[in-house]
Amino acid sequence: MKSVVIFVIFALIAANCEGKTFSRCELVAQLRSHGFPENKMRDWVCLVEHESGRNTGKIGKVNKNGSRDYGLFQINDKYWCSNTSSKGKDCNVTCAEVSQDDISKAATCAKKIFKRHGFNAWYGWKNHCQGSLPDISSC
Repeated sequence: MKSVVIFVIFALIAANCEGKTFSRCELVAQLRSHGFPENKMRDWVCLVEHESGRNTGKIGKVNKNGSRDYGLFQINDKYWCSNTSSKGKDCNVTCAEVSQDDISKAATCAKKIFKRHGFNAWYGWKNHCQGSLPDISSC
Protein backbone atom coordinates (compact mmCIF):
# COMPACT_ATOMS: atom_id res chain seq x y z
CA MET A 1 0.00 0.00 0.00
CA LYS A 2 2.81 2.40 0.89
CA SER A 3 4.44 1.90 -2.52
CA VAL A 4 1.11 2.66 -4.26
CA VAL A 5 0.83 5.97 -2.37
CA ILE A 6 4.40 6.89 -3.28
CA PHE A 7 3.76 6.00 -6.94
CA VAL A 8 0.61 8.17 -7.00
CA ILE A 9 2.48 11.11 -5.46
CA PHE A 10 5.27 10.85 -8.06
CA ALA A 11 2.71 10.52 -10.87
CA LEU A 12 0.96 13.69 -9.71
CA ILE A 13 4.24 15.59 -9.49
CA ALA A 14 5.23 14.43 -12.98
CA ALA A 15 1.83 15.44 -14.37
CA ASN A 16 2.19 18.93 -12.90
CA CYS A 17 5.65 19.32 -14.45
CA GLU A 18 4.45 18.49 -17.93
CA GLY A 19 2.59 21.75 -18.50
CA LYS A 20 0.12 22.47 -21.25
CA THR A 21 1.07 22.02 -24.87
CA PHE A 22 -0.89 24.44 -27.03
CA SER A 23 -1.86 23.76 -30.61
CA ARG A 24 -0.57 26.43 -32.98
CA CYS A 25 -3.95 28.18 -33.13
CA GLU A 26 -4.41 27.95 -29.35
CA LEU A 27 -1.03 29.63 -28.99
CA VAL A 28 -2.00 32.39 -31.41
CA ALA A 29 -5.22 32.98 -29.44
CA GLN A 30 -3.24 33.15 -26.18
CA LEU A 31 -0.70 35.57 -27.63
CA ARG A 32 -3.46 37.77 -29.03
CA SER A 33 -5.26 37.82 -25.67
CA HIS A 34 -2.03 38.99 -24.02
CA GLY A 35 -1.54 41.87 -26.45
CA PHE A 36 1.22 40.57 -28.69
CA PRO A 37 1.24 42.62 -31.91
CA GLU A 38 -0.31 41.03 -34.96
CA ASN A 39 2.52 42.17 -37.24
CA LYS A 40 5.00 40.10 -35.18
CA MET A 41 2.67 37.18 -34.40
CA ARG A 42 4.36 34.73 -36.78
CA ASP A 43 7.74 35.57 -35.21
CA TRP A 44 6.40 34.92 -31.71
CA VAL A 45 4.79 31.64 -32.78
CA CYS A 46 8.02 30.52 -34.45
CA LEU A 47 10.03 31.50 -31.37
CA VAL A 48 7.75 29.56 -29.00
CA GLU A 49 7.65 26.52 -31.28
CA HIS A 50 11.45 26.34 -31.44
CA GLU A 51 12.11 27.25 -27.80
CA SER A 52 9.54 25.13 -25.95
CA GLY A 53 7.50 23.20 -28.48
CA ARG A 54 4.50 25.29 -27.26
CA ASN A 55 4.79 23.58 -23.84
CA THR A 56 4.32 25.82 -20.77
CA GLY A 57 6.12 23.37 -18.48
CA LYS A 58 9.32 23.02 -20.52
CA ILE A 59 12.51 23.31 -18.50
CA GLY A 60 15.61 23.55 -20.65
CA LYS A 61 18.83 21.68 -20.06
CA VAL A 62 21.54 23.40 -18.04
CA ASN A 63 23.26 26.09 -20.13
CA LYS A 64 27.05 26.51 -20.30
CA ASN A 65 26.86 29.24 -17.63
CA GLY A 66 24.89 27.00 -15.25
CA SER A 67 21.55 28.75 -15.86
CA ARG A 68 18.30 27.20 -17.08
CA ASP A 69 15.40 28.34 -19.26
CA TYR A 70 11.75 27.98 -18.22
CA GLY A 71 8.31 27.85 -19.72
CA LEU A 72 6.74 28.67 -23.04
CA PHE A 73 9.26 31.42 -23.87
CA GLN A 74 12.23 29.68 -22.18
CA ILE A 75 12.90 32.55 -19.79
CA ASN A 76 16.38 32.36 -18.26
CA ASP A 77 16.94 32.17 -14.52
CA LYS A 78 20.26 34.02 -14.60
CA TYR A 79 18.69 37.31 -15.66
CA TRP A 80 14.90 37.20 -15.76
CA CYS A 81 13.26 34.83 -13.24
CA SER A 82 14.15 33.71 -9.74
CA ASN A 83 14.72 30.01 -9.26
CA THR A 84 13.58 30.27 -5.62
CA SER A 85 10.22 30.74 -3.95
CA SER A 86 10.78 34.52 -3.87
CA LYS A 87 10.05 36.72 -6.88
CA GLY A 88 13.08 38.40 -8.35
CA LYS A 89 15.45 39.20 -11.20
CA ASP A 90 14.50 41.64 -13.97
CA CYS A 91 10.95 40.33 -14.47
CA ASN A 92 10.26 40.13 -10.71
CA VAL A 93 8.80 36.62 -11.02
CA THR A 94 9.73 33.10 -10.04
CA CYS A 95 10.64 30.60 -12.72
CA ALA A 96 7.67 28.53 -11.56
CA GLU A 97 5.37 31.45 -12.39
CA VAL A 98 6.66 31.67 -15.98
CA SER A 99 6.06 27.92 -16.32
CA GLN A 100 2.35 28.04 -15.49
CA ASP A 101 -0.43 27.17 -17.92
CA ASP A 102 -1.75 30.72 -17.41
CA ILE A 103 0.85 32.52 -19.51
CA SER A 104 0.15 36.03 -18.15
CA LYS A 105 3.43 36.40 -16.23
CA ALA A 106 5.48 34.65 -18.89
CA ALA A 107 3.98 36.91 -21.58
CA THR A 108 4.74 40.07 -19.60
CA CYS A 109 8.32 38.93 -19.03
CA ALA A 110 8.81 37.89 -22.68
CA LYS A 111 7.63 41.31 -23.84
CA LYS A 112 10.09 42.95 -21.44
CA ILE A 113 12.94 40.82 -22.81
CA PHE A 114 11.87 41.68 -26.37
CA LYS A 115 11.73 45.40 -25.57
CA ARG A 116 15.36 45.30 -24.40
CA HIS A 117 16.90 42.81 -26.83
CA GLY A 118 14.45 42.03 -29.63
CA PHE A 119 14.06 38.49 -30.93
CA ASN A 120 17.84 38.05 -30.87
CA ALA A 121 17.53 37.27 -27.15
CA TRP A 122 16.28 33.79 -28.15
CA TYR A 123 18.47 31.28 -29.99
CA GLY A 124 15.35 29.43 -31.14
CA TRP A 125 14.33 32.51 -33.11
CA LYS A 126 17.86 33.40 -34.26
CA ASN A 127 18.56 29.90 -35.53
CA HIS A 128 15.19 29.00 -37.05
CA CYS A 129 12.90 31.97 -37.67
CA GLN A 130 14.74 34.47 -39.82
CA GLY A 131 13.15 34.17 -43.25
CA SER A 132 10.98 31.13 -42.56
CA LEU A 133 7.92 31.76 -40.41
CA PRO A 134 4.96 29.47 -39.70
CA ASP A 135 1.61 29.83 -41.44
CA ILE A 136 -1.05 31.10 -39.01
CA SER A 137 -3.58 32.17 -41.64
CA SER A 138 -6.12 29.60 -40.46
CA CYS A 139 -5.93 30.89 -36.88
